[in-house]
Amino acid sequence: MGYLVRSHVRRVLSSVTLGIGLLLLTNSGAARAAAGDIPEIQTRAQRGSIQQQIELGAAYFTGRGVEQNDRLAAYWYEKAANAGDPYAQKQIGFFYEAGIGVPRDPVRAVTWFQRAAAGGLASAKTDLGVAYVWGIGVPKDPEMGAQLFREALAKGDGSGGFSLGEMYYFGVGVEKNPATAQHWYELGARLHDPLAEFRLGSIIVQDHPEPRKLKRAAELLRQSAAAGYVPAKHRLGVLLVDHPELSRSPDEALVLLEDAASAGTWQTSVLLGILARDGTGMPADPAAAYFHFRVAALQGGEKAAGLLAHDLQALGARLGPERTAAQDAEAGAWVQKHPIRLAFVYRKENERQGFPVFALTEPDADTHIGRLLATPSF
Repeated sequence: MGYLVRSHVRRVLSSVTLGIGLLLLTNSGAARAAAGDIPEIQTRAQRGSIQQQIELGAAYFTGRGVEQNDRLAAYWYEKAANAGDPYAQKQIGFFYEAGIGVPRDPVRAVTWFQRAAAGGLASAKTDLGVAYVWGIGVPKDPEMGAQLFREALAKGDGSGGFSLGEMYYFGVGVEKNPATAQHWYELGARLHDPLAEFRLGSIIVQDHPEPRKLKRAAELLRQSAAAGYVPAKHRLGVLLVDHPELSRSPDEALVLLEDAASAGTWQTSVLLGILARDGTGMPADPAAAYFHFRVAALQGGEKAAGLLAHDLQALGARLGPERTAAQDAEAGAWVQKHPIRLAFVYRKENERQGFPVFALTEPDADTHIGRLLATPSF
């Protein structure tokens, strides 16, 4: 199952707003329904119950209680959308945008986003803004996109603030202006948008401010990490390694970094290797350092392998052939259990906020398509 997530940094607005919006819509009880609940839901859906249609669509989309089936998910979401439900309208809009269970049709996707926005769904305005910024299903019009982001933000959608921040931070359709970007990130963060929190926290860290501001950066990154955003876990872990006085517990940094590494972030595995190699915050451990570096090389491909070649060779010489081979095998087995690079990893507590899925993958570099994972794949 896939949906549209663009990988280029200047297209992060669309990847974020489209991605998070899709997750927020699969928030019905049926997404977690047991198999025994499905017949009753199906009966009510067939009789025209909009809520049951949405729940059945969510169940087929996530494969909870039924065999996962994108085509049937799209069918039931569109039934509810045609009946006037704005959440279903937004959801089926995503399906047409990404080609989930239906042919890809950006124009039709925009029509559904427009209907959802007209029905009062603020986040649908953000989706429309993305379409206008990039010219997806509509003529390209960044000014119109920015206006829609403002309207969404005014109605309480924090991703509208984040998207405006991205426009000004990267100069997408507007003149690049970091100060203005930070203003919009602030507004998005106040509404607890995890991407706005991450970006704002990262900007504060980059400015090398006084301890008081670094403390705020840590809190912003914690909030983003708590929402499941993997880059925030990495960034906060790095910050806490550099500033252990900001940690809430002695092992907070290590836990965050291990979580990010398990989500496939090879740069985090490199950092774990460096910490073990140099004995930073822990006893020096050549075997652990070699393991993390080998994991990073497997996760990051040629780029990571080239970067780590010297360390791997030096540590391998210290460990000897037998221990090196054992670490190679252990690293290979670990990567097989954590094969996918993830952008978000959700906790069970998030289900009440509308996340009945396990994780969101990073987009493929060629197709710009990421996937929602209903359950762990390892």
